[in-house]
Amino acid sequence: MRIVSTHTRKRARIEIIPLIDIMFFLLATFIMVSLSMIKNESVPVSLPSAHSSKPSSDHAPIGVTVTKDGKLFWNKEETTLEALPAKLKALADSDAEAKVFIHGDKKADFGLVISVLDDIRNAGIKHTAIRTTKGKQ
Repeated sequence: MRIVSTHTRKRARIEIIPLIDIMFFLLATFIMVSLSMIKNESVPVSLPSAHSSKPSSDHAPIGVTVTKDGKLFWNKEETTLEALPAKLKALADSDAEAKVFIHGDKKADFGLVISVLDDIRNAGIKHTAIRTTKGKQ
């Protein structure tokens, strides 16, 4: 003889909402870690601000830094204004789409920054930008 149970048997099921929460957490963690891995290719200086500055999305740009004491850096290697045209010409010859960013301290000599920009143009490099920070509007 069989005894009938009044309890219905429930099937096991997988709740998907906690899994979605975990996936979003892992995604946010991955994004934060990958953003912290971006390496700085220049000497740290106090950049001036500009209202029209836009984030750059490019590959392996060269950074020419002008410090407030008048020193020049090619990425993080100190150089002189006399040696800069040769480096720029070699860059232009090796890569037709080379990009150069000028990192000029806001207290740097403006004439020196213009000399660097002039050297970049004379070397035949078409893609040049002066790095700034986003200013208040």
